[in-house]
Amino acid sequence: MKNKQNTNTMIKRTIYISNEAHLSTKNRQLLVAYPGEKEAKKVAVEDIGILVLDHYSITLSHTLLSRLLENNAAVITCSSNHMPQGMLLNLEGHSVQQERFRHQISVSEPLKKQLWQQTIKAKIGNQAALLGKTGVAVDNMYYWQKQVRSGDTENLEGRASAYYWKHLFAHERDGFKRGRFEEEPNNLLNYGYAILRATVARSLVASGLLPTLGIHHHNRYNAYCLADDIMEPYRPYVDYLVLEIIDDTPEYQELTTALKARLLQLPARDVRINEQQAPLMNAVALTTSSLYDCFAGKRKKLLYPEL
Repeated sequence: MKNKQNTNTMIKRTIYISNEAHLSTKNRQLLVAYPGEKEAKKVAVEDIGILVLDHYSITLSHTLLSRLLENNAAVITCSSNHMPQGMLLNLEGHSVQQERFRHQISVSEPLKKQLWQQTIKAKIGNQAALLGKTGVAVDNMYYWQKQVRSGDTENLEGRASAYYWKHLFAHERDGFKRGRFEEEPNNLLNYGYAILRATVARSLVASGLLPTLGIHHHNRYNAYCLADDIMEPYRPYVDYLVLEIIDDTPEYQELTTALKARLLQLPARDVRINEQQAPLMNAVALTTSSLYDCFAGKRKKLLYPEL
């Protein structure tokens, strides 16, 4: 029998603030005071997983920031174009952090390559599953998935991604090109990936790991290389949500508050991992916990969801 980990931990909330407001705390609660309103909105700080700040006239107290970080919440700030720009995370996410850092820093190159192989296999498998749901032939995707070697030396991730993006939005936009600054629905994908990245980074910190030290990504200017590694198999869940939004909303050229609200539901969406259903945020926690166990020599395989 396979060893199953508990997926029933409480799902944390994603809070989005898009208007002028003052944020403070009292009695371990987040207080959101809007101009002209007598009573502040209240949310228990311990229930918050991600706080998104999307207005230049938002002010907040240092005490609130400290309380949020104590509870391993990720605080995201947005730029003038309302896209996530920065992220604040707790520096002390685990009680035995020094020991966990030591295991992470000393991990061998062969193990990194094996973990990257597992990551890419999981990513291609989820991409194939999503394409299959849209009626696209995916036998080649599953073939490439089986052929991925340690470190993905033949770059089958790139081959699979080229096929994936060519077909995923073919019914909606001819010649779709995936890119940060390309045409929609890239606006939806970019926002969804930013929320996913914050979810993964938050969980890495909670597992006592440094989001900066990746197993594959190693850009010297990227503070979240490990988060970018571990989020790869989760990306198709963002893509799936975007497909649903496109089917429901003909007008998605502008990233409206309503569309952001749909994308902010991502951490609470159910996924299947370790033969159980769990909210994506909880599944990510299982993944990052399994990653540490791999670093520490306690297990050989990462836990990733299957779409």
